[in-house]
Order: sequence, then C-alpha cells, then structure tokens
Amino acid sequence: MYQHNRLTTNNFNFFSKLANFDYVLMTCILLLGFISLATMYSTDGGKILFHTKSHFTKLIVFTIMMLIFSFINIKFWFSIGYFFYIIIIGLLIWTYLFGIKSSGSQRWIDLYFINLQPSELMKICIILCLAKYFHRMKLENVNSLYAILSSLIIILLPMGLVIVQPDLGTSLLISISGLAVLWFAGINHKYFIYTMIGFLISLPFIISFLKPYQKLRVLTFLNPDRDPLGAGYQIIQSKIAVGSGGIFGKGFLKGTQSYLEFLPEKHTDFIFTLFSEEFGFIGSVFLLLIYAIIIYRIVAIGAQSRSYFAKLFCYSFAASIFVYITINMSMVLGLLPIVGSPLPIMSYGGSSMLATMIGFGIVMSAKVHNQQSIA
Repeated sequence: MYQHNRLTTNNFNFFSKLANFDYVLMTCILLLGFISLATMYSTDGGKILFHTKSHFTKLIVFTIMMLIFSFINIKFWFSIGYFFYIIIIGLLIWTYLFGIKSSGSQRWIDLYFINLQPSELMKICIILCLAKYFHRMKLENVNSLYAILSSLIIILLPMGLVIVQPDLGTSLLISISGLAVLWFAGINHKYFIYTMIGFLISLPFIISFLKPYQKLRVLTFLNPDRDPLGAGYQIIQSKIAVGSGGIFGKGFLKGTQSYLEFLPEKHTDFIFTLFSEEFGFIGSVFLLLIYAIIIYRIVAIGAQSRSYFAKLFCYSFAASIFVYITINMSMVLGLLPIVGSPLPIMSYGGSSMLATMIGFGIVMSAKVHNQQSIA
C-alpha cells in the first residue's frame, strides 16, 4: 500500500512538472536549432560534411542535456553556484598553463570528444554565482562597499584569466553578464554611470595596451576601406552579402558570396551573414522574432518564479542573450568592431552551444519548479 502511494505521488510529481514545462520556449529553441542546422548545411555547400554532422550531434546531445537539467530541482542549481564558479576558474587556469594554442590564442582544453572553451562556460557560471550571492543578501546591504567590491572581484578574476589568453571579446561578454546580475540585484545605477565615465576616460590608456591585431580591428572598424583586401576584407564582404540578400533573399543554397568563398568564417561568428543573404530581410526579421520570443519567455519565467535566485538568473540570462545577439549582428553589419561573439545556437561551436543550453536548462528548471522557494 505504501509503495503504491509512493509510486502514485512520484507519477503525480512527474506529470505536474510536465504541465509546468514551457512548451513555447522549447518550441522556439527547437526551431532555432533546425534553422541553425539548415544554415550549417548551407555553409558546407549543400552537403552533409564535417560542420553539419558535428553541429547536428551537438544539437541532439545538448538538447537532451537541457531537458534533463529542466527536471532537476532549482535548489540544486542554487547549491552549486559557488562550486561551479570555482571549477571554471580552475579550468581557466589550466587553459592558461596547458591549453591548446591556435591562431595565437590559448583558449581550449582537449577533452577528446570536444575542445572545451572554459571562458564560454564562465558566461553562465558568473550569472549563477552572483545570483546565489545576492539571493540571501538584505536589500539595505546590496549597495554596501563590501557587496560591491566582492561582486567586482567575482567578475574581474575570470575577466583577467580570459584577457591573458588573449580573448578580449569574451572577457567583455563575461563582464556584461556579471554586471547584468548587479543591475537586477539593485546596485545603485549611479555606480554604472561612474563606471561608464571612467571607462571612456581611460579608453586611450586601454587602447595603448591592446595587441597589434586588436588595434587593427579597431582601425578597420573605423575605416574598413583602408585595407579592403586585408584586414577590412571580411567586414566588407559581410556587408555586401547582407545587402545583396534584399527583401526576400537569394534562396536556400543560392548565396553567391558564401558559395564563391568570398566570405571567410561563415560557419562561426558570421553565420548571420550567410542566413541574411539567402533569406533576406524577411528571414532576418523572422529569426529576430524567434530570439525575441525566447527572451520574452525567459523574462516571464523569472517573473513567475517564487525564488529570488531564479528571478535574478532568468532576468540576467535574458539580458545576456540580448547583448550577445546585438553584438554579433552589429559586428557582421560593421556597426561594432569584430570581437569574436558567436550568435547563440546558430553559430558553430560546441562550448558556446553547451553554455547556452545549460542556461536554457536552468531557466526551464525555474519554470518547472516555479513554486519552489529557496530559504
């Protein structure tokens, strides 16, 4: 009798969790995954080659992982916030000492089945850690000197470890993710204004410490035509490809800029360029609409959650996704310097997709357990 009641309770819990599942968000994620796979197929010239096979495998594996994470109690994600941060810090140190070198950077760890980029995981880890940090803090202590300095140390430590790889773009994205938590936690907005003013004042000093290729990227952003066949080639070809797509695009597998190999790195950070050329303005708006629904659903899940930790995580993750999309699309349109920011789910890259899917899994966990409070 006892066992029967226990099984009935377990079944009830499982089905109640299914009822709480956000099917709109899940549908949008799957649709985005399908679009990314079709676009990756196009980057391989309409053939199922390495990038398509690899992207498909990662989509399947990480989507299953996300679904599993969704049914893990939100208390678990709260409990591992600091531990996860310490682990990724350790991986960043390991990367600095023993990581794989490629194109002048040392950003990856060889795990045989995947080249892991710990800095991508830190984008999620920093949100998880700071959301836990502010969860139990009294509102009157949020703007204390101790709270602000502690938060900045949590943000600046991984930033420094990523900058020395060197990877300035990812370090800035990590800082944005961390600052998003501080913003939603209630840090006085005047501190953000002071930080921005200080950053602008020190900008010439910061530029003097940039490596030659980083300075070249800034100069190329200001004037791509100064070296149209060298440093400015990629961004010029990117803008040509986007512009040539017109309203309706050239059609699937018919993008000339990408198929004639005018566009380098089209499967990674410049995936939106290929998509825009083939599907035009209408396709681009449709893609942005999917992203907008995803961000809206994440914010709505945060608003419905009882736990402050879940609210902070959802709001900050939604803000980070918005920033990643904005920076990537601005970059390929020549509105920002090239900083190496992948487009979530769309761009090829296992570590980036892994980090994003972990984030979605935690958001789904907050939705499934939205009545769960954390002391």
